[in-house]
Amino acid sequence: MGLINSQIRLLYLQQTRLDLEYKIMLITQAKMGLSKSVSDLMEVGNDFDPDSPTTKMLQQRQAKLKVLEQKLDAQMLQYQSRLNMIEAEYQSCQGMIEKNIQRSFSYR
Repeated sequence: MGLINSQIRLLYLQQTRLDLEYKIMLITQAKMGLSKSVSDLMEVGNDFDPDSPTTKMLQQRQAKLKVLEQKLDAQMLQYQSRLNMIEAEYQSCQGMIEKNIQRSFSYR
């Protein structure tokens, strides 16, 4: 029975790992889009007078985008730490499966 439970747990951990990797990929793509938006805003802002209301509005938008990027960084860090925990548990589960197989099929 331990072997079956370990196998089910291993499949669950694989699915969770794939889900976290997908979320990390989505965050990475969102950060790349934000970086492009920030650079576009900086480029557009160079065309205006530094004291104009348009420049100030663009600077505010840049600040908001940077805050959003920081939030994405925090979320990615959380997902990466969860992924590390899943990886450790996955390795442990694989070890338990190997021990169960050796114990079940060894001749005494």
